[in-house]
Amino acid sequence: MHIVYVSDAKAGHRSQALGLYQAMHKQNPNSSFEEIRLESLPLITVLKGLFTHHVDGITQQPDFIFGVGSHTHFRVWLLGKIYPQAKTVILMKPNLPIHCFDYAIIPEHDGVTASDRVIVTQGALNPIENEHRHQANRILIALGGSSKRHQWNENKVLTAIEQIVQQNPHCQMILTTSRRTPEHFLDHLKKQDYASQLEVFPVEHTPQGWIFEQMQLAETVYVTEDSVSMIFEALTAGCHVGVIAIDRVKSDRITQLIDQLSFAPSAGTIRLLQLVAPLDEAKRVASQLLDSSSF
Repeated sequence: MHIVYVSDAKAGHRSQALGLYQAMHKQNPNSSFEEIRLESLPLITVLKGLFTHHVDGITQQPDFIFGVGSHTHFRVWLLGKIYPQAKTVILMKPNLPIHCFDYAIIPEHDGVTASDRVIVTQGALNPIENEHRHQANRILIALGGSSKRHQWNENKVLTAIEQIVQQNPHCQMILTTSRRTPEHFLDHLKKQDYASQLEVFPVEHTPQGWIFEQMQLAETVYVTEDSVSMIFEALTAGCHVGVIAIDRVKSDRITQLIDQLSFAPSAGTIRLLQLVAPLDEAKRVASQLLDSSSF
């Protein structure tokens, strides 16, 4: 089984494609993965492939063709015409009609109903699984920043961190930032009385994969609510998850998704999630795709 992934080189999109491939590989170890960047698939080359039934750069006949990111959809559709035996899979709500693809893997907050072509998921797929290495009394605090639907509120975040520290005096606490965290926030954090109880790892000082490893080790992860993907990554890793509220600029399906999650009764700017069943959406989707094919 060979999977071709049409890549727009965005890390978040690649994470989704890798998560699905890794889950499929675990169920079918006789599988391979080939990533092809958009710039290596100029339209003239792909259109030529409609007549030659082959595209230069694709090393072997694909069984699945993945695309994540709006710029990949047209090429995935064309590749499906060139390699008709392959199943085309878009890992988001496509910008072409859904019937152009064999499957669309769509987070439930996009409001698309499940069907024979649509697999609805809780959050976007990711390459995390629960490795059951969580250490008791180890806490990870992961901070985001302003986004198109959230406005960073430093006072709220500092208050939430103080509350976490005060409620967990005997825990090891690790804090990290994101590219969106305001530049001077850590300078202000260091001035707080409780700062000495935190181990701080700025995002620019962490290697690739560091945050995923920390989720495997942490018993509890606190995430600012703007970082929806990280909330679902922590849930998939099997952590207890707390959501830190920050100011909202607007309400949309993403903010509604946060409000619809199951929270334990709480007060203040931190809400603890209640998860009824373990979350492993990549495994579930992989099983459904493989069951639909002759592998």
